[in-house]
Amino acid sequence: MNTGDQYLKAIYLIQQLEDGPASTGSIADRLDVSPASANEMVGKLEDQGLLEHEKYKGVDLTDEGIRQARDALETYCIIERFLLQVLEVENFRAEARTLESVIDETVAERLDTIVDRNENCPDCFDPESDVCECLEPEIEASD
Repeated sequence: MNTGDQYLKAIYLIQQLEDGPASTGSIADRLDVSPASANEMVGKLEDQGLLEHEKYKGVDLTDEGIRQARDALETYCIIERFLLQVLEVENFRAEARTLESVIDETVAERLDTIVDRNENCPDCFDPESDVCECLEPEIEASD
């Protein structure tokens, strides 16, 4: 997953939370980057036809942007599940955030063959709590 995918995923989740366009400030906050960096990447993604940015109104993903964002979110969920179910990493969420920028689609597909992923993925991801709702019971059960 590349940096652009991380932005698309963040925008997708923000749009779900806000039920509308994502502000560049919200994007910057979610990704812990400067507003200038967020604006720069928004411009690049807009040039690629993945989103539409209207000044003072925010960012809306195009259909292709939504597709790529959902793919990125699914990859992130696969990484989380692999870290928790296979490697039993205690702080799997922090590790997943670190690894998501270096795991490509091929590796994610291979990891997906060995994890037990919810068939509703990525709709099982709760943007408000920033977690996959299906992993919560497993965490409580392992304590």
